[in-house]
Amino acid sequence: MEDFWKNLAALLKVKTIVTLVVIAVFAALALAGVLQPDTVMTIVTMVVAFYFGTQSGKGSGENKN
Repeated sequence: MEDFWKNLAALLKVKTIVTLVVIAVFAALALAGVLQPDTVMTIVTMVVAFYFGTQSGKGSGENKN
């Protein structure tokens, strides 16, 4: 159970919150018809790739954020 709380605390970092907000905003704009879905897909893909790239870098010691 202690591992669960540590993992939950790790999710509440600023980078995670920003990633989720960006995805939600662009998805809402695409659903509202303000943005084209291909534009949203490109931006969200870049944000998610950056997020997971920095997460995997932490595990291997490449990124010291």
